[in-house]
Order: sequence, then structure tokens, then C-alpha cells
Amino acid sequence: MAETPSTMTPLGRIMPVFELPDASGVLHTSASLSGERGTLIVFLCNHCPYVVHVADELGRLGVEYCNRGIGVAGINSNDASKYAADAPARMPIFAQTHGITFPYLFDETQSTAKSFGASCTPDFFLFDPDGRLVYRGQLDSSRPNNDIPVTGSHLRLAMDALIGDDLISEDQAPSLGCNIKWKQYNCCSESQSS
Repeated sequence: MAETPSTMTPLGRIMPVFELPDASGVLHTSASLSGERGTLIVFLCNHCPYVVHVADELGRLGVEYCNRGIGVAGINSNDASKYAADAPARMPIFAQTHGITFPYLFDETQSTAKSFGASCTPDFFLFDPDGRLVYRGQLDSSRPNNDIPVTGSHLRLAMDALIGDDLISEDQAPSLGCNIKWKQYNCCSESQSS
């Protein structure tokens, strides 16, 4: 696995517009996923050990904050043709195993990941009610095998501040995880997408 930090996209940028299907083919839009108090987009996948390490907390966090007015969605942008564990058919099983009830979407073209500037799994993007990016850091300091408990403390602090109309510190530590498994295109291939 290639350990990769998040790119720390500039704060204040507007949430990209997207439309993606879940594993059953139902389309979800950035507008339909937005919550009254804000929106959290998490880039994740089924097989990454960093995601698996925090997946139960993602499930808990999703339930709690959806009930508090923050829209939450997960996006899998990995190349499923090369990483079968990340295929859409396996996404509902992963979600159910970890108590993830928020929409879990598949970004087959990877254009949504690119528009967000996502680079790793997990990668977190929290937007305010006006769609401005206010947090793009780590869930917490826990990583596989570092013996720090998974609490979601960093992201929870930011979401609590957003709900309470408080300032969110711009001192944010990047997330760390596996790199997104980008599709490789031959420059002359007919299958290349723009």
C-alpha cells in the first residue's frame, strides 16, 4: 500500500457539483446530499486498511451527524477493474458490516475525486451550508497499528463547531491513507476518458 496524505485543498472553495450512482444504480447529486447544517463527503473504499481501521467510527459518525443536520456521503473512486474488492457489488456489504447508513457512491470515471482534489482513502471534505469548504483534515490521529484509539475527535470537533456556528480552526492535520487507485490510460487508447 502506498501511504498518501490528503492534498489539503484550499479552504473556502465551493463544493464541486456531481451526480453519482450508489451500488443499486440510484443516482445522487451533490445538491440532494447536502444537509441543512453542512455536508461531509468522505472518499473511501472497501479494501484499504486505513478505511477498514476507522469504518465503524464512520458508521457511528454518519448516524449521529445526519441526525444533527449534516448531509453525509461516501464516494469510492478506486479502479474496480484492477481492485475487485472495491467493485460496486461489494459496497453494500462493506457498508452494512460497518453500520454505514449514509449513501455510498461509485465514481467510475474518477472525475468527482479529481474535482475535489481527493488523493487518499479516507479523505474528508466538510462544507458549510453555503457549500464552502471548512475542513479537509484527518478523522483523528489513529492509524492502523499505532495503538491510538479511533474517536473521530478532529472531524467531530469541526462538525460540532459548524453546527454551533463557531469558528473552525484552520490548523488542520492532513488525513493519511492508501492512495486512490487511479486508472492508467495509454495515450493512444480508445478507452481513454477526458
